[in-house]
Amino acid sequence: MAKIKDLPKIERPREKLIAKGVENLKDSELLAILLRTGKAGKNVIEIALQILTKHSKKRLLQMTYQDLVKIGGIDSAKATTLLAAFELAKRALEVNDTNLPTIESTKDAIAQLTDLQNLKKEHFITLYINARHKLIHKELISVGTLTANLVHPREVFEPAIIRVAIEIIVAHNHPSGDPAPSSADLEITKRLVEAGKILGIKVLNHIIITKENYFSFQDKGLI
Repeated sequence: MAKIKDLPKIERPREKLIAKGVENLKDSELLAILLRTGKAGKNVIEIALQILTKHSKKRLLQMTYQDLVKIGGIDSAKATTLLAAFELAKRALEVNDTNLPTIESTKDAIAQLTDLQNLKKEHFITLYINARHKLIHKELISVGTLTANLVHPREVFEPAIIRVAIEIIVAHNHPSGDPAPSSADLEITKRLVEAGKILGIKVLNHIIITKENYFSFQDKGLI
């Protein structure tokens, strides 16, 4: 790839940010701005792409100074810049979370899921929780009869990575009124727990809601 200075101005990360807005930059371009410079034989965008190919954004946020300087293309100055940027982002996400709901039990989670009780179709929802057990986000993942194809780990965990959640609780409703988990419910839970272990994001519970009752995988020792 050409040197950054040889690229058209609109393709240079800093110039693109100014012209199109920060929200229109790719992850690699944002990282390239923080890294500032490349190294012999590789420009900074190539280094950023290489880093993001080998390390997830979630993993980068968890890295120490010692971890970062072991990555090719990241020296001491770049490592300290990245650590400062990552820490600022983490702190910004936790600002004013004192008014957010605290999730420390199945009862706390169910209080955030009452909207599922009277729905006529199955809705699959995920609660995203930060390090202080605060509910930082709630997202509808799918609507319709639950199958392994309908609920993919990517859709469940991507918001967790973006918002730096460390734990999630998944939930869905059974319009039939019977909260007992189906074979599909068991399989989906297993897949999500396994994916969470790989990503370092714990699946705390899977709760099935009905109008009058609920089933908690955590309370039953299934997670």
